[in-house]
Amino acid sequence: MNFSTLSGHGYLFIGGLILVGAGLLIISLIFNLRVAHSVREDVRYREKLHEYYRNIFSQLGVILIGIGVSLFIFFFQQNYQDRRKREVELQQVYAKLALRVARGAAIAGSLDAFDELLDDGGAYRNPEDGGANRVVNASGEALANQVAKLLLVERDVDAGEFEVMNVSRDFEASFVANELDPVLWFNIVRDESDLRYATTQLALDYKDLHEAIGDQPIAMAMGDPERLARIKQEVLDIFYDADLLRQRSRKVLGRACWFYSKGLDFVALRPVAAIEADAKSQQDWLAMARPVLERSKSGNGDCYKLLHYDLPQSGG
Repeated sequence: MNFSTLSGHGYLFIGGLILVGAGLLIISLIFNLRVAHSVREDVRYREKLHEYYRNIFSQLGVILIGIGVSLFIFFFQQNYQDRRKREVELQQVYAKLALRVARGAAIAGSLDAFDELLDDGGAYRNPEDGGANRVVNASGEALANQVAKLLLVERDVDAGEFEVMNVSRDFEASFVANELDPVLWFNIVRDESDLRYATTQLALDYKDLHEAIGDQPIAMAMGDPERLARIKQEVLDIFYDADLLRQRSRKVLGRACWFYSKGLDFVALRPVAAIEADAKSQQDWLAMARPVLERSKSGNGDCYKLLHYDLPQSGG
């Protein structure tokens, strides 16, 4: 039991013990007055009887008060130890959070290569959701250029490094997982799950693209209509998972930086719609989250700058 219990049943129990003990002492004083009266009246039998009751009530009162005070001291010491333990644990989690934000910011810089491709001609959206920018509609020479750039990006972006953004690992091993707002905790776990899915699928997508191209030069491989259709599909798969990767990684990083900017009070935070929203595109989410992230400071900058994305003034 800790000191927080004293605000409930524990407090009533200890308070009750002390009050009952004090009441018994008052009763013993009353019997003491009767003892004095019996002495003056020289009533020996009544004097002895009142002395017996006085001693019983006084002893019980002292015992109950002693128990109540002892319990209070015990709970107070236990609470102090629990609070110290909590503070140390919170500081450790906060230090790990700062480290993940710093490493995540460095990794987020590699997403620029995907941004340049995905937002060519407007904000990327999955073709099934109405996406119609140059990335989605590319064909012929434009598609060949996309494939060439994607193969270069494969070497620049190490999807495995994004594992460092999994802040839930630090939270779940501490009390933070129990005290954090349930909506925030659910969103953190969900976004990290999507991030792991994206990194896994992206590696498989690239493998499939290499198989579709084969040993031939890109232009020659695309001369075969059947192979061309497969290459186009693999390119679209890569773009879909690359977009999921950048959206979830930036969302996880932005939220973690927002936590960090609040200091040790981040445990008491409540969800902010601008950060937690599921936007239709990366640009839509950044436009909503930017005001909140710019007000959240991290080091010498703000949380928006850590995301390494220049939001266009107008987007498709």
